[in-house]
Amino acid sequence: MNIHHFINEWLIASNNFDAEKYLEFYSSDAILDDPSVGRKFIGHKGIKDYFESYFIGYNTNTQLVNLDIKDEENVHLEVEFTGDFSEGKLGGIFDLKFKNEKIIFAIADLIH
Repeated sequence: MNIHHFINEWLIASNNFDAEKYLEFYSSDAILDDPSVGRKFIGHKGIKDYFESYFIGYNTNTQLVNLDIKDEENVHLEVEFTGDFSEGKLGGIFDLKFKNEKIIFAIADLIH
């Protein structure tokens, strides 16, 4: 798997607010844990709810700041979020774990 290409395409789907394409990057039983909202989102249904609420709902655009590839299954991303939220711009991170070329587990958090 070309991780750089995967991350680039994942961010394009996110920034285009294409929920169906965005979900294609996740395993059907993936878990997304976002401590900044205090919830875990499970499976495509949960991750779709998360994406629609916090990305589409806030017109959130995500820009990659730094990509640290730990190994073929784990990456750490530093990102910058801009959107229709009170701060207007926030830093954030994603820690992603891959299995079978899909995201199986993600931690998404804001940097304050």
